[in-house]
Amino acid sequence: MNASVQHESKTHQAVLRVQGISKSFGDNHVLKDISFDMQKGEVVSLLGPSGCGKSTLLRCINWLEIPDAGHIRLNSERMGYAVNGTKVGDAQLSKMRSKIGMVFQHFALWPHMTVLENVMASPLHVQKRNRKEVEQEARAVLKRVGLEDKINMLPSRLSGGQKQRVGIARALAMKPDILLFDEPTSALDPMLVGEVLEVMRDLAAEGSTMVIVTHEMKFARQVSSRIIFMDSGHIIENRSPEEFFDNPQTDKAKTFLHSVQYK
Repeated sequence: MNASVQHESKTHQAVLRVQGISKSFGDNHVLKDISFDMQKGEVVSLLGPSGCGKSTLLRCINWLEIPDAGHIRLNSERMGYAVNGTKVGDAQLSKMRSKIGMVFQHFALWPHMTVLENVMASPLHVQKRNRKEVEQEARAVLKRVGLEDKINMLPSRLSGGQKQRVGIARALAMKPDILLFDEPTSALDPMLVGEVLEVMRDLAAEGSTMVIVTHEMKFARQVSSRIIFMDSGHIIENRSPEEFFDNPQTDKAKTFLHSVQYK
């Protein structure tokens, strides 16, 4: 029986394990003992009112913010720390981060680089991979997000939706174990939101492991394996989309859904 339990544990080992994460900025306690696991291929949407800690949690997952307490583990490897428990240096931290693709709200593209160069930059300079191979893969991933005809353009010549698709392509080029999306459509004109959400739907359908901070409620319901609802730095609900949207258990979740006029 023990062997069976051990086998099952390995089979279902979490890709991402968030354990007791807390984070404060001065007197502002933004995250309070946050814990959850994710399996390969899961899509988790982080929902909640502005200021509840969703974006800070994403930044803690990839160590752009260092938690005050708790651990982040990606495929059993503890972010920010070596096996012996000492903090890693910048070079090793960059290697760890390369396994986590991050798509930012405001694109964060290099303005002096072409679309192709933006997508190639991290595989070349962080992963130290072969340029010819990287370029082939970058062209393929740009085709995947519908931008094969924009490869030689600078970001300033792209629409917001196109810039965000470049951001997604750049994250995919690193072949990450997990993708993090920090409100990827909130800076876009409403007419451009759909093209970005369509790419994300395709990624979810293909089995990508994703954590998404979003205010797009219908999209979250359609693509998510689970909804994690946060308020005031706590996880309030962690449930299936159907359970959360059709039958929220807490007054805070009910108030939130009413405020966003979800139907």
